[in-house]
Amino acid sequence: MSIAILLVDDHPMFLFGLRTLIDTEPDMHVAGEVMTGAEAIAFVTTHPVDLVLMDIHLPNLNGIEATKRIREQRPDVRIVMLTMLDDDTVFHALKAGAHGYLLKGTRGAEMVHAIHAAASGEAIFSATVAQRIIQHFDAPPAVPAFAELTARERDILVLLARGLTNSAIAEQLSLSTKTVRNRVSDIFSKLHVHGRTEAIIKARDAGVQ
Repeated sequence: MSIAILLVDDHPMFLFGLRTLIDTEPDMHVAGEVMTGAEAIAFVTTHPVDLVLMDIHLPNLNGIEATKRIREQRPDVRIVMLTMLDDDTVFHALKAGAHGYLLKGTRGAEMVHAIHAAASGEAIFSATVAQRIIQHFDAPPAVPAFAELTARERDILVLLARGLTNSAIAEQLSLSTKTVRNRVSDIFSKLHVHGRTEAIIKARDAGVQ
C-alpha cells in the first residue's frame, strides 16, 4: 500500500526537492502540495492522506497551529514537522500532536526512513532534536530562589528588595505592620542575615527584585 503524503511548505524549491525524493520511492506518493496552514487543513479534511510533512513557519497560520487543528479533525493522520531551526519549538509541536520533528537539512535516505517510520507509528526526530529532548527531560528541576521561605515570605522579600518599608509592605499585601515585622524577622533568620541591608543584597544577588 502506497503512503499518501501531503507536502506543506511555502518554498517552491523545497517542495520540488521533497516531491522528487518521494516520487523515486515505489511505496509512497505525493497526494498534494499546499503552501499555507489553512490549505493544509482544508486538504486533509477532503482528501485521503496518511502523512503530512509540515513546515513550521507558514504564512497566516503556522504549522504548529495547523497540526493541532488537523489532529482534532483527523487523528488518524500522522504529522512530521519540518524546520530550518533546531530550537525549542519541538516541544510546542509535540504538544500540538506532531509525531516527528525533522530539520530541513536531513539527507534524502534519512527522510525516506523517517517517512516510513512515522507512517508505521514511530516517533521520529533528527539526531540534534532528539538530544535536545533528552537533555530537557534529564535536567534536574529548577530550584526556586530561597526555597526555604514560604510563598508569603517570598512576596515580602521581593518588596523588601525594592526598598519598601514595613508599613508600605503591609499596605500592599493587606497585612498588619506587626505581621510584616514578624515575617521580616523570620526571613532574616532563614536567610542567615543580620538586617535589612544584608537581606536586600542577598535577594538582589539571587535575582530577586
